[in-house]
Amino acid sequence: MRNRPERNSLPMYDRSGVLLINKPPEWTSHDVVAFIRSRFNVPKCGHCGTLDPAATGLLVIVLGKFTKLSQKFSGEDKAYEGTILLGTETDSQDMDGNITRQGDWSKVTEDTLRDAFASFVGDIEQIPPMVSAVKKGGERLYELARKGQEIEREPKQITIRSIRVSRVELPYADFTVECSKGTYIRTLCADVGAALGCGASLYRLNRIRSGEFQLADAVDIETVRQWTQDDLDAWISTFLHGRLAKMNHFSKF
Repeated sequence: MRNRPERNSLPMYDRSGVLLINKPPEWTSHDVVAFIRSRFNVPKCGHCGTLDPAATGLLVIVLGKFTKLSQKFSGEDKAYEGTILLGTETDSQDMDGNITRQGDWSKVTEDTLRDAFASFVGDIEQIPPMVSAVKKGGERLYELARKGQEIEREPKQITIRSIRVSRVELPYADFTVECSKGTYIRTLCADVGAALGCGASLYRLNRIRSGEFQLADAVDIETVRQWTQDDLDAWISTFLHGRLAKMNHFSKF
């Protein structure tokens, strides 16, 4: 919905800056942007890198003139913590989808799982999932998926810089991955499951880094609900004169 500052009881918030949000589950990235716009009467506001509704973690919000940097921020490397579930395949490659196959994971060992993950480190091609915002013929893939259609997708070049498996309690395993823009972690899990022969899905995902921004610096939605415009201004001021002051991107702002 288009923001109409003149209908808001608050004065228009025209400060430019960056706000780091720890996105809760079930919220879309657009939901967070709409909330910030409405809560503080921000005329120009956007996010830098979509998170799936079930995913949690760092969402970089840009306000005012900083929206010009949205594409740059979105294009930077990301880091995630996640959990893979072996033996379960879904049509969305995560727990939001319908189960399409159950596989036998009993022969998978911790070593074979680690080796499967390691085989995807480097420059690889990844086929975007049908439930994604990728456009094909002017239509989003998830829109076609809702109609029951599955079409051929072209593979995309991505880079998996590192994967660390931290906990293995089969059929679950926790991992941390550093990757390039456009990487689908749920597709990575599905591909690992295919390599192991049992199938797999992404069980949980939390973004911990986006470029130079860290989840440790983010604020949760419930805290933001209690903020006034002055509180938002204070947070942005502190961040601008702290971490952002050390980043070359912001010299002209």
